[in-house]
Amino acid sequence: MLSIAVCDDEVIERCNMERKVKEILDDMKVSYIIRQFGSGQELLLAVENFDIVFLDIIMCELDGMKTAQIFRKRAFDKILIFVSSSREYVFDAYDVEAFYYLLKPVDDRKLRRVLEKAVLKMKNCSQEFMIVSKERQKKKLYLDDIYYFEIKGRVVDIHGAEGIFAYYEQIGILENRLQEKGFFRCHKSYLVNLKYVDGYNRQEVILENGERIMIAKRRYEEFCKEMLKFMKESGELL
Repeated sequence: MLSIAVCDDEVIERCNMERKVKEILDDMKVSYIIRQFGSGQELLLAVENFDIVFLDIIMCELDGMKTAQIFRKRAFDKILIFVSSSREYVFDAYDVEAFYYLLKPVDDRKLRRVLEKAVLKMKNCSQEFMIVSKERQKKKLYLDDIYYFEIKGRVVDIHGAEGIFAYYEQIGILENRLQEKGFFRCHKSYLVNLKYVDGYNRQEVILENGERIMIAKRRYEEFCKEMLKFMKESGELL
C-alpha cells in the first residue's frame, strides 16, 4: 500500500490535489492512504514514512524547499513532487532530488503522467539481495543499498550504506549476476549502481555521496545509453 502526503498551506489547494490523486490511483487500482498537512512543520512531525510527497513551495514559516531539505536527510529514497505557482525554484529542486516540478494550476493530464511514473518507480524499488561469504561469515546485502563494487584482483570491495565489505569473487561471475539489475561496469575495476549516479563526464562518474569513479573511454558511449535507459525505466526522465 502506498503512503502519500499532500502538504500545502492553502486548504482548497490541498483538498483538490488529494481528490485528483485519489481519482488517478483508483483508476490504476492501486491501494493507498493519503494524509493532508497544512505546513512543513506538520509534515516533518508526522510519524509515517511516506512513499510520495506532494509539496507546495511557497508556504508561511517553513517553506517547501527547506522542508524538502530536512525530509531528504531522513528519506533519501522517497519521491518528492513539488507543486508551485512559481517557476522560480525549478533549479533548486534538483538539490533535493525532486522527482518532478508541477506548476499551478496543475494540468490533470500531466499530473496523471507524473503520478503513474512515480507509482511505477516505487513498485520497481528492488528488494533483491545477494549473499556474500568471507572467512565463514555470510552477509545479506540488498542491491538497492550498494553504491558500487570495486575489484582488486580476486577481492571485491562492496561500497554501500553500511560501509565496505570485502569478499572473494571473480569479476566475470559478478557482472553476470548483476545483468539487468541496474549496475554497469564503467571500468575494469568498477561496477556502479546507476541509481546513485548524480553526474558524469568522459573521465568519471560522480555519485550522490560525492565519490568519483573512473570511467573507461571505450565504455563511455555504452554507459550513456545505459544511463538514459535506466532513467526512462525508473521514471526519472519524462
